[in-house]
Amino acid sequence: MHVIGNILWFVLAGLWMGLGYIVAGIVQCITIIGIPFGLQSFKLAGYAFWPFGRVVYHRTDRSAGLSCVGNVIWIVLSGFWLALGHVFTGILLCITIIGIPFGIASFKLAGLALVPFGKTVVTAGQPLPPEATVYLAL
Repeated sequence: MHVIGNILWFVLAGLWMGLGYIVAGIVQCITIIGIPFGLQSFKLAGYAFWPFGRVVYHRTDRSAGLSCVGNVIWIVLSGFWLALGHVFTGILLCITIIGIPFGIASFKLAGLALVPFGKTVVTAGQPLPPEATVYLAL
């Protein structure tokens, strides 16, 4: 079922949103300071292309302060625009009845696009650390 969902997602929204993450990653990697943010953008591009069958969980083994600083810089560099792209895509998908589940998924991805630091994407069914809390599951 995840394969069908991912194929439909890729055609309806994943291709465009994933390309947006790739463009943001390339722009961020132009400077040395932006490379960690560019790498994060490339990781999220893979999730934007094929989100179904994966789980995003909040990492507690990372420094909350560094994640907060990273998220603030991320929002300024590209997070706001990527999240806005997910919201706009979600609105367009919700116009049709068949697109409503994908629109809801796009709205969920907007939150991840806004603040991705401190979160990790894993395959569904993969054991999570005991202290991990699931942030997003599509």
